[in-house]
Amino acid sequence: MKGVRTMNFTKRVLVSFFIMLAAGVICPATLHASAHDQWIVYDGFKGPGEGKHIVFVTGDEEYRSEEAMPAMAKILALHHGFKCTVLFAIDKNTGQINPDVLDNIPGLQALETADLMVLFTRMRELPDGQMKYIIDYTNSGKPIIGVRTATHAFRYKRDRKSAYFKYGRGTEDFKGGYGRQVLGETWVAHHGDHGDESTRGVIAKGMENNPIVRGCEDIWGPTDVYEVGTLTGDSKPVIMGRVLRGMKPDSPPNEDKEMMPVAWIKSYTGKKGKTARIFTTTMGAAPDFESEGLRRLFVNACYWCLKMDKQIPARAKADLVGKFKPAFFGFGDFKKGLKPADYRIDFDEVK
Repeated sequence: MKGVRTMNFTKRVLVSFFIMLAAGVICPATLHASAHDQWIVYDGFKGPGEGKHIVFVTGDEEYRSEEAMPAMAKILALHHGFKCTVLFAIDKNTGQINPDVLDNIPGLQALETADLMVLFTRMRELPDGQMKYIIDYTNSGKPIIGVRTATHAFRYKRDRKSAYFKYGRGTEDFKGGYGRQVLGETWVAHHGDHGDESTRGVIAKGMENNPIVRGCEDIWGPTDVYEVGTLTGDSKPVIMGRVLRGMKPDSPPNEDKEMMPVAWIKSYTGKKGKTARIFTTTMGAAPDFESEGLRRLFVNACYWCLKMDKQIPARAKADLVGKFKPAFFGFGDFKKGLKPADYRIDFDEVK
């Protein structure tokens, strides 16, 4: 009976795969989803994003970027046709994903062919050879999405003489570091009570007809609202965060705390003189992306960043691809022993 069950499972996988192949949903390139054992690539799907390459740079110890970003990459690849490369903090000794490793994100050379970079890191101190790819991309005039702790994406404690020191703590000519100068704000403080108060996303006044918020009428996440000061440059809030007194979507609002921007758009002009579109959200822990509204906002933001505004539908498809049961946020709580290949698409789960 064990052999029969195995045969039936194999048949189901093959049938699911070939049905999708015949329907044109995927092409043979998808067979090689993992380009390298230290990162993963989702490619070969049909949709408006064909020909566009999104590179996700993950690495944070608290909010499970290593789970959230593969989930969003699968959605953008399978439902929208974008080629998506997801990079991780990798333990050099084991080859496993380990967000506590602050100085190693292999595969950053993928940014040389990227059309959009999604940055979800926290206080990384990358070697100059790796960091150069991120800063070269930042100065290229190509768009960037910053998620949650990207406001404090880098911190140079050991190598204060690094040419990239200013992107962490900031200097007099680069106050607030990468977060404030490029994305619009750096780390300030928790505004909601961390772990006790959650966030309800509300479309900002005047942004109701902006294509970036289409279909985003229900945004909620268990992470708290970050405090935001004066956003830099031409930043415009698109989603405001209402603090809720509790960790459920229907928890009552905390009227004593003012709403803060939790998502905004802006531009950034790097050293090459070219101006990029920037989208930043201080929401985005893996459990936050269980919210369909937040997933759709993220999908819309990718289209907007790539100047595909007119192709944003009334309700962009944001259905999860396969199972998504992320670990809750917290230090030291990441799923141990996983490698990038563990985030491949399981075609047996895809309907």
